[in-house]
Amino acid sequence: MRFYGVFLWLGLAGGAFAQTVTLSVENPASKVMPVVPPDRVVITIGDLQITAAQFDQMIDTLPENLRPIARGGGRKQFAENLVRMLVLAQEGRRRKLDEAAAYQTQKMFAESNMLAALTQEDLKKNAKIEESEVRKYWEKHQLEYERIRVRHILIRMHGSPLPVTPGQPDLSESEALAKAQAARKRILDGENFADVARTESNDTETVTNGGDMGFIHRGQRLPSFEEVAFALKVGEVSEPVKTEFGYHIIRVDAREAKTFDEVRPELERKMRPEWAQRTIEDLATQSGAALDPEFFGIAKK
Repeated sequence: MRFYGVFLWLGLAGGAFAQTVTLSVENPASKVMPVVPPDRVVITIGDLQITAAQFDQMIDTLPENLRPIARGGGRKQFAENLVRMLVLAQEGRRRKLDEAAAYQTQKMFAESNMLAALTQEDLKKNAKIEESEVRKYWEKHQLEYERIRVRHILIRMHGSPLPVTPGQPDLSESEALAKAQAARKRILDGENFADVARTESNDTETVTNGGDMGFIHRGQRLPSFEEVAFALKVGEVSEPVKTEFGYHIIRVDAREAKTFDEVRPELERKMRPEWAQRTIEDLATQSGAALDPEFFGIAKK
């Protein structure tokens, strides 16, 4: 039997009630619990009734990592914690604690904070972004949706982080450049790129595949390597390209690029948070809100 200490909390309008409970089940998150109709009353406290749907909505207020536990083997413990919170709230109303000015202020803040969070999520979910804005974003990020299939031959030079290939000399930079140029000439003279890579390349990860690196996107390789690779036409063989590893001979075997229509849904998903934030800033500006300059230490203009 394993025990899991779980900190369950529930926010009230005006405060929070917290309690640590111990779950004494083998795996509280994965335990299968009964399913009932959403309108079924599952908790009764005097005149207060809570349905299965409402109970599930309350679980949604928990931190995301605790929700599976509260819906699984920790369901009963969560319900007991919830009952204690609601009973205390009822007692607080009986004592008229909810009539205090501090409570009313905190209640306003808590309700506004919860509603603001829901509104922000609604803005992100239902943002109506104009096509012109999406196309403008696409123009800035279009290259992120391009990929190329690359082969390369790496000639290691002295100082490279790669170890020296057994049985081969530790070439100086000039010797490595000369060897790379000779390999390139062999390819241009008709030798198969993959065959030359298998015999000459010092890249142990790709040498057996004839230098095939597969498809790559921008940002996956060294900038000096990518700058040349993405500028090549399909089938074109590069001049030697120097990186910290040595000299590379690069060939692009294929190039793929997604169209605007293919990536538009993804673009809109990426744009929604920024669009929502701009909307929030606009709402704040339009509200005419003002801060007391003396209280907040704002320098007068």
